[in-house]
Amino acid sequence: MNSQTEKRLIAGPAGMIECALDAPAHRVARGLALICHPNPTQGGTMDNKVVQTLARALVQLGYRALRFNFRGIGKSEGCWDEGRGEVDDALAVLAAWRTEAEPLVLAGFSFGAYVASRAAQALPELLKAERLLLVGPATSRFDTAQVPADTLVIHGEADDVVPLAAVLDWARPQSLPITVVPGVGHFFHGQLPLLKNIVLRNWQA
Repeated sequence: MNSQTEKRLIAGPAGMIECALDAPAHRVARGLALICHPNPTQGGTMDNKVVQTLARALVQLGYRALRFNFRGIGKSEGCWDEGRGEVDDALAVLAAWRTEAEPLVLAGFSFGAYVASRAAQALPELLKAERLLLVGPATSRFDTAQVPADTLVIHGEADDVVPLAAVLDWARPQSLPITVVPGVGHFFHGQLPLLKNIVLRNWQA
């Protein structure tokens, strides 16, 4: 993301996993934010613009922002596992980077939102995330888990990859509010500054 980004390979369940960490400058971090990228079979990587936008927002909020490539992408070893192994990848990355009982935010875009929801569900009670941040969750394509009531879910009104109706169908039984961005598609083209500001305003509020 910038010249200060720390790159590292860590051991994962299917081989080495490529990671990138950005930290807030000149202050102690308030916690760790793990950001999961979109579907690797459709070109998703940790350098996706939405993922990088979320990382920038979370660094600005004081978190260490951690991105990684799922198995088979970039320098990460292994191959696509239809979402199951990718959840294991996220948990392995957390185990390698999170200090004991460090406050945690789990974030994800599209397929990555599914992974974040499942990783949150898998963590033991003492290690649960303090908050989830899901953008364009792929609820029509993957069995996204139920999430806590304070989860921030952001979705484009004109999303042509994951219809807004599918996200509302997932959210309705949970009585979960959705932040809908009018006229915006799945990848937030031209609206990444707005996406960042929505995250910042929500956290600061």
